[in-house]
Amino acid sequence: MSIFRRNPRASTIEALYGAIVAQARAPVFYLNYGVADTVNGRLDLLMLHLALVFERLSRGGAADKAAGQAAFDRFCQDMDDHLREQGVSDLKVPKDVKRLASAFLGRYRAYMSAVKAGDQAALRQALRRNVYADAESPALGALLAYVESAAAMLNRQDAASIAVGRIEWPDPVTLS
Repeated sequence: MSIFRRNPRASTIEALYGAIVAQARAPVFYLNYGVADTVNGRLDLLMLHLALVFERLSRGGAADKAAGQAAFDRFCQDMDDHLREQGVSDLKVPKDVKRLASAFLGRYRAYMSAVKAGDQAALRQALRRNVYADAESPALGALLAYVESAAAMLNRQDAASIAVGRIEWPDPVTLS
């Protein structure tokens, strides 16, 4: 294998991860949903959207599951890159990335178990704890409706289309 050969899946992974990031960075979440436009606020929305896509792909075929794992791996690489850009030491970066990966998995379990069970109270609590840093927000109900709508919408989509970054999200403006 040539070290100069580009991974043919790299562009597909970038398209998938880019679609997740683009939705998580939609200004409406910060303007209408009351999510803090901070590093932590943006990170929590990214993890929320990644969790929704990761869950949908985990129920697909082997290629879809691989795409979900690749999106998670890309998230970890993205976090590694950001930490290094912020000047975090080379010795600390792996520990911080591991902590962020663990945070993602905890959020993923909390969000998806609540969504699968149709448990709005548990989903509300998880969103309040994570996205709103345990603060009360008048927009929490709108975010809850958005998450439920996004999960349902992703469930209706073909996993193979999602895996290549063709994701249809609900319009957060109409739900806010």
